Amino acid sequence: MAEQESLEFGKADFVLMDTVSMPEFMANLKLRFEKGRIYTFIGEVVVSVNPYKLLNIYGRDTIEQYKGRELYERPPHLFAIADAAYKAMKRRSKDTCIVISGESGAGKTEASKYIMQYIAAITNPGQRAEVERVKNMLLKSNCVLEAFGNAKTNRNDNSSRFGKYMDINFDFKGDPIGGHINNYLLEKSRVIVQQPGERSFHSFYQLLQGGSEQILRSLHLQKSLSSYNYIHVGAQLKSSINDAAEFKVVADAMKVIGFKPEEIQTVYKILAAILHLGNLKFIVDGDTPLIENGKVVSIIAELLSTKTDMVEKALLYRTVATGRDIIDKQHTEQEASYGRDAFAKAIYERLFCWIVTRINDIIEVKNYDTTIHGKNTVIGVLDIYGFEIFDNNSFEQFCINYCNEKLQQLFIQLVLKQEQEEYQREGIPWKHVGFL
Repeated sequence: MAEQESLEFGKADFVLMDTVSMPEFMANLKLRFEKGRIYTFIGEVVVSVNPYKLLNIYGRDTIEQYKGRELYERPPHLFAIADAAYKAMKRRSKDTCIVISGESGAGKTEASKYIMQYIAAITNPGQRAEVERVKNMLLKSNCVLEAFGNAKTNRNDNSSRFGKYMDINFDFKGDPIGGHINNYLLEKSRVIVQQPGERSFHSFYQLLQGGSEQILRSLHLQKSLSSYNYIHVGAQLKSSINDAAEFKVVADAMKVIGFKPEEIQTVYKILAAILHLGNLKFIVDGDTPLIENGKVVSIIAELLSTKTDMVEKALLYRTVATGRDIIDKQHTEQEASYGRDAFAKAIYERLFCWIVTRINDIIEVKNYDTTIHGKNTVIGVLDIYGFEIFDNNSFEQFCINYCNEKLQQLFIQLVLKQEQEEYQREGIPWKHVGFL
Protein backbone atom coordinates (compact mmCIF):
# COMPACT_ATOMS: atom_id res chain seq x y z
CA MET A 1 0.00 0.00 0.00
CA ALA A 2 2.85 2.39 0.91
CA GLU A 3 4.50 1.72 -2.45
CA GLN A 4 1.25 2.38 -4.30
CA GLU A 5 0.67 5.62 -2.36
CA SER A 6 4.19 6.85 -3.18
CA LEU A 7 3.16 7.00 -6.85
CA GLU A 8 2.08 10.55 -7.62
CA PHE A 9 0.10 11.90 -10.55
CA GLY A 10 0.24 15.44 -11.84
CA LYS A 11 1.68 17.94 -9.36
CA ALA A 12 1.26 16.96 -5.71
CA ASP A 13 1.82 20.62 -4.81
CA PHE A 14 0.26 23.36 -6.93
CA VAL A 15 3.26 25.56 -6.06
CA LEU A 16 5.33 23.36 -8.42
CA MET A 17 3.21 24.17 -11.48
CA ASP A 18 5.11 26.01 -14.22
CA THR A 19 2.20 28.26 -15.09
CA VAL A 20 -0.84 28.84 -12.94
CA SER A 21 -4.19 29.34 -14.65
CA MET A 22 -7.65 28.11 -13.76
CA PRO A 23 -7.81 25.51 -16.62
CA GLU A 24 -4.40 24.05 -15.62
CA PHE A 25 -5.30 24.13 -11.93
CA MET A 26 -8.55 22.21 -12.57
CA ALA A 27 -6.86 19.76 -14.98
CA ASN A 28 -4.28 18.87 -12.31
CA LEU A 29 -6.99 18.48 -9.67
CA LYS A 30 -9.07 16.28 -12.02
CA LEU A 31 -6.12 14.06 -12.97
CA ARG A 32 -5.20 13.45 -9.34
CA PHE A 33 -8.82 12.81 -8.34
CA GLU A 34 -9.28 10.24 -11.14
CA LYS A 35 -6.18 8.43 -9.89
CA GLY A 36 -7.55 8.28 -6.34
CA ARG A 37 -5.47 11.20 -4.98
CA ILE A 38 -8.11 13.39 -3.34
CA TYR A 39 -5.57 15.64 -1.55
CA THR A 40 -3.19 18.17 -3.13
CA PHE A 41 -0.96 20.73 -1.42
CA ILE A 42 -0.81 24.45 -2.11
CA GLY A 43 2.22 25.16 0.05
CA GLU A 44 1.03 24.65 3.64
CA VAL A 45 -2.62 24.39 2.59
CA VAL A 46 -4.24 21.13 1.50
CA VAL A 47 -7.01 21.07 -1.12
CA SER A 48 -9.49 18.21 -0.74
CA VAL A 49 -11.99 16.85 -3.29
CA ASN A 50 -14.84 14.88 -1.74
CA PRO A 51 -15.08 11.39 -3.34
CA TYR A 52 -18.48 10.71 -1.66
CA LYS A 53 -17.32 7.21 -0.72
CA LEU A 54 -15.12 5.63 1.94
CA LEU A 55 -11.43 5.33 1.04
CA ASN A 56 -8.94 3.12 2.81
CA ILE A 57 -6.52 5.97 3.57
CA TYR A 58 -7.22 6.73 7.24
CA GLY A 59 -6.21 3.49 8.98
CA ARG A 60 -3.53 2.87 11.61
CA ASP A 61 -0.86 2.11 8.98
CA THR A 62 -1.49 5.47 7.26
CA ILE A 63 -1.33 7.27 10.62
CA GLU A 64 2.09 5.70 11.27
CA GLN A 65 3.35 6.93 7.88
CA TYR A 66 2.61 10.57 8.82
CA LYS A 67 3.44 10.52 12.52
CA GLY A 68 6.39 12.82 13.26
CA ARG A 69 7.18 13.45 9.56
CA GLU A 70 7.77 16.89 8.09
CA LEU A 71 4.97 18.36 6.00
CA TYR A 72 6.28 17.45 2.52
CA GLU A 73 7.92 14.10 3.37
CA ARG A 74 4.77 12.17 2.55
CA PRO A 75 2.08 12.61 -0.13
CA PRO A 76 -0.56 15.28 0.53
CA HIS A 77 -3.02 14.24 3.23
CA LEU A 78 -5.14 15.64 6.05
CA PHE A 79 -2.85 13.82 8.45
CA ALA A 80 0.12 15.86 7.18
CA ILE A 81 -1.69 19.08 8.18
CA ALA A 82 -2.79 17.63 11.53
CA ASP A 83 0.75 16.46 12.31
CA ALA A 84 2.25 19.82 11.31
CA ALA A 85 -0.19 21.65 13.61
CA TYR A 86 0.57 19.27 16.49
CA LYS A 87 4.35 19.55 16.02
CA ALA A 88 4.19 23.36 15.77
CA MET A 89 2.20 23.51 18.98
CA LYS A 90 4.53 21.13 20.82
CA ARG A 91 7.85 22.57 19.61
CA ARG A 92 6.99 26.23 20.17
CA SER A 93 4.47 25.82 23.02
CA LYS A 94 2.13 28.00 20.99
CA ASP A 95 -1.57 27.66 20.22
CA THR A 96 -2.37 26.57 16.65
CA CYS A 97 -5.55 26.37 14.61
CA ILE A 98 -6.78 24.30 11.65
CA VAL A 99 -9.39 26.06 9.51
CA ILE A 100 -11.58 23.84 7.33
CA SER A 101 -13.58 25.74 4.71
CA GLY A 102 -15.46 24.91 1.53
CA GLU A 103 -18.95 24.83 0.08
CA SER A 104 -21.78 22.72 1.51
CA GLY A 105 -21.06 19.01 0.96
CA ALA A 106 -17.30 19.49 0.49
CA GLY A 107 -16.49 17.04 3.31
CA LYS A 108 -15.53 19.48 6.09
CA THR A 109 -17.17 17.60 8.96
CA GLU A 110 -15.56 14.29 7.98
CA ALA A 111 -12.22 16.09 7.71
CA SER A 112 -12.56 17.49 11.24
CA LYS A 113 -13.34 14.00 12.58
CA TYR A 114 -10.29 12.47 10.87
CA ILE A 115 -8.10 15.26 12.26
CA MET A 116 -9.34 14.55 15.78
CA GLN A 117 -8.88 10.79 15.32
CA TYR A 118 -5.31 11.38 14.13
CA ILE A 119 -4.44 13.58 17.11
CA ALA A 120 -6.00 11.03 19.47
CA ALA A 121 -3.99 8.21 17.83
CA ILE A 122 -0.54 9.88 17.99
CA THR A 123 -0.70 11.17 21.58
CA ASN A 124 0.92 8.62 23.89
CA PRO A 125 -1.60 5.80 23.35
CA GLY A 126 -2.47 3.72 26.41
CA GLN A 127 -0.03 5.38 28.80
CA ARG A 128 -2.40 7.29 31.08
CA ALA A 129 -6.00 6.40 31.88
CA GLU A 130 -7.01 10.07 32.21
CA VAL A 131 -5.56 10.94 28.78
CA GLU A 132 -7.43 8.00 27.20
CA ARG A 133 -10.65 9.11 28.93
CA VAL A 134 -10.32 12.66 27.57
CA LYS A 135 -9.58 11.41 24.04
CA ASN A 136 -12.60 9.10 24.17
CA MET A 137 -14.85 11.96 25.37
CA LEU A 138 -13.67 14.29 22.59
CA LEU A 139 -14.34 11.66 19.90
CA LYS A 140 -17.70 10.57 21.36
CA SER A 141 -18.93 14.17 21.54
CA ASN A 142 -18.83 14.31 17.71
CA CYS A 143 -21.65 11.82 17.12
CA VAL A 144 -23.89 13.48 19.75
CA LEU A 145 -23.42 16.91 18.16
CA GLU A 146 -24.06 15.44 14.71
CA ALA A 147 -27.33 13.84 15.84
CA PHE A 148 -28.72 17.14 17.09
CA GLY A 149 -26.96 19.57 14.74
CA ASN A 150 -26.73 17.73 11.40
CA ALA A 151 -29.35 16.91 8.76
CA LYS A 152 -29.78 15.39 5.31
CA THR A 153 -29.59 18.01 2.57
CA ASN A 154 -29.69 17.62 -1.21
CA ARG A 155 -25.89 17.66 -1.35
CA ASN A 156 -25.02 15.68 1.74
CA ASP A 157 -26.76 13.06 3.90
CA ASN A 158 -24.91 14.29 6.98
CA SER A 159 -24.62 18.06 6.59
CA SER A 160 -23.61 20.23 9.56
CA ARG A 161 -26.35 22.77 10.19
CA PHE A 162 -24.32 24.68 12.77
CA GLY A 163 -20.82 26.07 13.01
CA LYS A 164 -18.41 24.35 15.38
CA TYR A 165 -15.10 25.49 16.79
CA MET A 166 -13.40 22.95 19.04
CA ASP A 167 -10.40 23.67 21.23
CA ILE A 168 -8.31 20.66 22.26
CA ASN A 169 -6.12 21.44 25.30
CA PHE A 170 -2.72 19.74 25.76
CA ASP A 171 -0.37 19.55 28.72
CA PHE A 172 3.37 20.32 28.51
CA LYS A 173 4.06 16.76 27.27
CA GLY A 174 1.60 17.14 24.39
CA ASP A 175 -1.13 14.89 25.84
CA PRO A 176 -4.78 16.01 25.50
CA ILE A 177 -6.22 17.03 28.86
CA GLY A 178 -9.58 18.48 27.82
CA GLY A 179 -11.41 20.61 25.33
CA HIS A 180 -14.11 23.18 24.69
CA ILE A 181 -16.75 23.52 21.96
CA ASN A 182 -18.24 26.75 20.66
CA ASN A 183 -21.34 26.48 18.49
CA TYR A 184 -22.61 29.14 16.10
CA LEU A 185 -25.71 29.82 14.01
CA LEU A 186 -27.77 26.67 14.48
CA GLU A 187 -30.17 26.53 11.53
CA LYS A 188 -33.24 26.37 13.77
CA SER A 189 -35.67 27.15 10.92
CA ARG A 190 -35.04 23.53 9.79
CA VAL A 191 -37.08 22.35 12.81
CA ILE A 192 -40.32 23.58 11.22
CA VAL A 193 -39.64 23.57 7.46
CA GLN A 194 -37.15 21.98 5.05
CA GLN A 195 -36.27 22.47 1.39
CA PRO A 196 -37.71 19.84 -1.03
CA GLY A 197 -35.64 16.65 -0.81
CA GLU A 198 -34.24 17.49 2.64
CA ARG A 199 -34.88 16.35 6.20
CA SER A 200 -35.01 17.97 9.61
CA PHE A 201 -32.30 17.25 12.22
CA HIS A 202 -31.31 13.58 12.59
CA SER A 203 -32.43 13.48 16.25
CA PHE A 204 -36.16 13.37 15.42
CA TYR A 205 -35.86 10.44 12.99
CA GLN A 206 -33.48 8.58 15.30
CA LEU A 207 -35.92 8.79 18.21
CA LEU A 208 -38.90 7.58 16.17
CA GLN A 209 -37.01 4.81 14.34
CA GLY A 210 -34.72 3.67 17.15
CA GLY A 211 -36.71 4.30 20.32
CA SER A 212 -38.19 1.22 22.01
CA GLU A 213 -41.95 0.71 22.23
CA GLN A 214 -41.73 1.59 25.92
CA ILE A 215 -39.90 4.88 25.26
CA LEU A 216 -42.27 5.90 22.45
CA ARG A 217 -45.33 5.03 24.54
CA SER A 218 -44.08 7.18 27.42
CA LEU A 219 -43.66 10.07 24.96
CA HIS A 220 -47.07 9.48 23.30
CA LEU A 221 -45.30 8.91 19.97
CA GLN A 222 -45.73 6.38 17.18
CA LYS A 223 -43.05 5.12 14.77
CA SER A 224 -44.75 6.54 11.67
CA LEU A 225 -42.66 9.52 10.55
CA SER A 226 -45.41 10.82 8.30
CA SER A 227 -47.66 11.37 11.34
CA TYR A 228 -45.76 14.52 12.34
CA ASN A 229 -46.17 17.74 10.35
CA TYR A 230 -42.69 19.11 11.10
CA ILE A 231 -40.92 16.08 9.59
CA HIS A 232 -43.43 14.37 7.29
CA VAL A 233 -41.93 16.01 4.14
CA GLY A 234 -38.60 14.27 4.76
CA ALA A 235 -40.20 11.04 6.02
CA GLN A 236 -40.23 9.25 2.64
CA LEU A 237 -36.76 10.33 1.48
CA LYS A 238 -34.15 7.69 0.81
CA SER A 239 -30.77 8.20 2.46
CA SER A 240 -27.72 6.22 3.50
CA ILE A 241 -28.52 6.83 7.17
CA ASN A 242 -29.65 4.00 9.45
CA ASP A 243 -31.61 6.04 12.00
CA ALA A 244 -32.40 3.10 14.28
CA ALA A 245 -28.72 2.08 14.55
CA GLU A 246 -27.62 5.69 15.01
CA PHE A 247 -30.11 6.13 17.88
CA LYS A 248 -28.31 3.41 19.84
CA VAL A 249 -24.85 4.78 18.98
CA VAL A 250 -25.84 8.27 20.15
CA ALA A 251 -27.53 6.99 23.33
CA ASP A 252 -24.41 4.94 24.20
CA ALA A 253 -22.15 7.94 23.44
CA MET A 254 -24.23 10.17 25.75
CA LYS A 255 -23.85 7.61 28.55
CA VAL A 256 -20.07 7.37 28.00
CA ILE A 257 -19.70 11.16 27.99
CA GLY A 258 -21.56 11.37 31.30
CA PHE A 259 -25.18 12.29 30.60
CA LYS A 260 -27.38 10.92 33.39
CA PRO A 261 -30.30 8.61 32.46
CA GLU A 262 -32.83 11.24 33.56
CA GLU A 263 -31.07 13.86 31.40
CA ILE A 264 -31.24 11.61 28.33
CA GLN A 265 -34.94 10.99 29.05
CA THR A 266 -35.51 14.75 29.31
CA VAL A 267 -33.87 15.24 25.89
CA TYR A 268 -36.31 12.71 24.42
CA LYS A 269 -39.24 14.49 26.08
CA ILE A 270 -38.25 17.81 24.50
CA LEU A 271 -37.90 16.24 21.04
CA ALA A 272 -41.33 14.64 21.48
CA ALA A 273 -42.87 17.93 22.65
CA ILE A 274 -41.61 19.64 19.47
CA LEU A 275 -43.08 16.88 17.27
CA HIS A 276 -46.44 17.23 19.04
CA LEU A 277 -46.29 21.04 18.71
CA GLY A 278 -46.15 20.68 14.94
CA ASN A 279 -49.44 18.79 15.02
CA LEU A 280 -51.33 21.52 16.89
CA LYS A 281 -54.10 23.09 14.80
CA PHE A 282 -55.95 26.34 15.39
CA ILE A 283 -59.57 27.02 14.51
CA VAL A 284 -61.46 30.32 14.61
CA ASP A 285 -64.65 30.67 16.62
CA GLY A 286 -65.93 34.04 15.43
CA ASP A 287 -62.79 36.17 15.84
CA THR A 288 -61.38 33.98 18.58
CA PRO A 289 -58.71 31.37 17.70
CA LEU A 290 -58.96 28.10 19.62
CA ILE A 291 -56.81 24.99 19.73
CA GLU A 292 -58.59 22.25 17.81
CA ASN A 293 -56.86 19.25 19.37
CA GLY A 294 -56.77 20.08 23.09
CA LYS A 295 -55.49 16.61 24.05
CA VAL A 296 -52.18 17.39 22.32
CA VAL A 297 -51.77 20.47 24.56
CA SER A 298 -52.08 18.22 27.63
CA ILE A 299 -49.39 15.90 26.21
CA ILE A 300 -47.04 18.85 25.50
CA ALA A 301 -47.62 20.19 29.03
CA GLU A 302 -46.83 16.76 30.51
CA LEU A 303 -43.62 16.41 28.45
CA LEU A 304 -42.44 19.92 29.35
CA SER A 305 -43.37 19.46 33.03
CA THR A 306 -45.69 22.44 33.10
CA LYS A 307 -49.44 23.15 33.35
CA THR A 308 -51.83 22.73 30.44
CA ASP A 309 -53.41 26.18 30.88
CA MET A 310 -49.96 27.83 30.78
CA VAL A 311 -49.12 26.11 27.48
CA GLU A 312 -52.52 27.07 26.09
CA LYS A 313 -52.08 30.70 27.15
CA ALA A 314 -48.57 30.84 25.66
CA LEU A 315 -49.94 29.60 22.33
CA LEU A 316 -53.06 31.80 22.13
CA TYR A 317 -51.93 35.07 23.74
CA ARG A 318 -49.00 37.44 23.76
CA THR A 319 -48.13 39.74 26.65
CA VAL A 320 -47.95 43.44 25.80
CA ALA A 321 -46.60 46.14 28.10
CA THR A 322 -48.18 49.59 27.64
CA GLY A 323 -46.69 52.04 30.08
CA ARG A 324 -47.37 50.60 33.52
CA ASP A 325 -50.08 48.25 32.29
CA ILE A 326 -49.41 44.71 31.16
CA ILE A 327 -52.15 43.10 29.10
CA ASP A 328 -52.65 39.76 27.38
CA LYS A 329 -53.59 40.26 23.73
CA GLN A 330 -55.18 37.38 21.87
CA HIS A 331 -53.48 36.06 18.73
CA THR A 332 -55.12 35.83 15.33
CA GLU A 333 -55.06 32.35 13.78
CA GLN A 334 -52.00 33.31 11.70
CA GLU A 335 -50.19 34.76 14.72
CA ALA A 336 -50.96 31.64 16.76
CA SER A 337 -49.44 29.41 14.05
CA TYR A 338 -46.38 31.66 13.82
CA GLY A 339 -46.03 31.65 17.62
CA ARG A 340 -46.26 27.85 17.74
CA ASP A 341 -43.44 27.55 15.17
CA ALA A 342 -41.29 30.14 16.95
CA PHE A 343 -41.85 28.23 20.21
CA ALA A 344 -40.67 24.96 18.59
CA LYS A 345 -37.55 26.61 17.12
CA ALA A 346 -36.65 28.29 20.43
CA ILE A 347 -37.04 25.05 22.41
CA TYR A 348 -34.80 23.13 19.99
CA GLU A 349 -32.12 25.81 19.98
CA ARG A 350 -32.06 25.87 23.78
CA LEU A 351 -31.88 22.08 23.86
CA PHE A 352 -28.91 22.11 21.47
CA CYS A 353 -27.09 24.83 23.44
CA TRP A 354 -27.71 22.91 26.66
CA ILE A 355 -26.22 19.72 25.12
CA VAL A 356 -23.09 21.67 24.04
CA THR A 357 -22.79 23.24 27.52
CA ARG A 358 -23.23 19.83 29.17
CA ILE A 359 -20.49 18.33 26.98
CA ASN A 360 -18.22 21.28 27.80
CA ASP A 361 -18.81 20.76 31.54
CA ILE A 362 -17.52 17.22 31.15
CA ILE A 363 -14.59 17.70 28.74
CA GLU A 364 -13.20 21.02 30.05
CA VAL A 365 -9.72 21.03 31.62
CA LYS A 366 -9.93 20.24 35.33
CA ASN A 367 -7.37 20.33 38.15
CA TYR A 368 -4.52 21.48 35.93
CA ASP A 369 -1.97 23.48 37.92
CA THR A 370 0.22 25.51 35.52
CA THR A 371 2.79 26.17 38.27
CA ILE A 372 3.42 22.41 38.49
CA HIS A 373 2.66 21.15 34.98
CA GLY A 374 3.60 24.21 32.89
CA LYS A 375 1.50 26.05 30.32
CA ASN A 376 -1.29 24.18 28.56
CA THR A 377 -1.57 24.78 24.82
CA VAL A 378 -4.43 24.50 22.37
CA ILE A 379 -5.14 23.21 18.86
CA GLY A 380 -8.35 24.71 17.50
CA VAL A 381 -10.37 23.01 14.74
CA LEU A 382 -12.94 25.15 12.93
CA ASP A 383 -15.71 23.35 11.03
CA ILE A 384 -18.23 25.89 9.73
CA TYR A 385 -21.05 24.96 7.37
CA GLY A 386 -20.37 25.79 3.76
CA PHE A 387 -21.52 28.36 1.22
CA GLU A 388 -24.92 27.43 -0.22
CA ILE A 389 -27.54 28.80 -2.62
CA PHE A 390 -31.11 27.44 -2.73
CA ASP A 391 -34.16 28.29 -4.80
CA ASN A 392 -35.56 29.92 -1.66
CA ASN A 393 -32.87 31.38 0.59
CA SER A 394 -33.76 32.24 4.17
CA PHE A 395 -32.02 34.61 6.57
CA GLU A 396 -29.99 31.58 7.75
CA GLN A 397 -28.45 31.23 4.26
CA PHE A 398 -27.52 34.91 4.30
CA CYS A 399 -25.77 34.47 7.68
CA ILE A 400 -24.04 31.25 6.55
CA ASN A 401 -22.77 32.80 3.31
CA TYR A 402 -21.68 36.04 5.00
CA CYS A 403 -19.76 34.02 7.58
CA ASN A 404 -18.04 32.04 4.79
CA GLU A 405 -17.10 35.23 2.95
CA LYS A 406 -15.52 36.66 6.11
CA LEU A 407 -13.68 33.41 6.76
CA GLN A 408 -12.33 33.35 3.20
CA GLN A 409 -11.27 36.98 3.54
CA LEU A 410 -9.37 36.18 6.75
CA PHE A 411 -7.73 33.15 5.13
CA ILE A 412 -6.56 35.15 2.09
CA GLN A 413 -5.36 37.97 4.28
CA LEU A 414 -3.30 35.66 6.49
CA VAL A 415 -1.81 33.64 3.61
CA LEU A 416 -0.95 36.60 1.32
CA LYS A 417 0.24 38.82 4.14
CA GLN A 418 2.39 36.04 5.60
CA GLU A 419 3.93 35.10 2.23
CA GLN A 420 4.68 38.69 1.18
CA GLU A 421 6.25 39.49 4.55
CA GLU A 422 8.52 36.48 4.08
CA TYR A 423 9.57 37.71 0.60
CA GLN A 424 10.35 41.10 2.13
CA ARG A 425 12.41 39.59 4.96
CA GLU A 426 14.46 37.50 2.52
CA GLY A 427 14.87 40.32 -0.01
CA ILE A 428 13.17 38.39 -2.82
CA PRO A 429 11.90 40.62 -5.66
CA TRP A 430 8.18 40.11 -6.27
CA LYS A 431 5.19 41.89 -7.66
CA HIS A 432 3.00 43.05 -4.77
CA VAL A 433 -0.42 41.35 -4.64
CA GLY A 434 -3.14 43.63 -3.30
CA PHE A 435 -6.09 42.30 -1.34
CA LEU A 436 -8.98 43.72 0.63
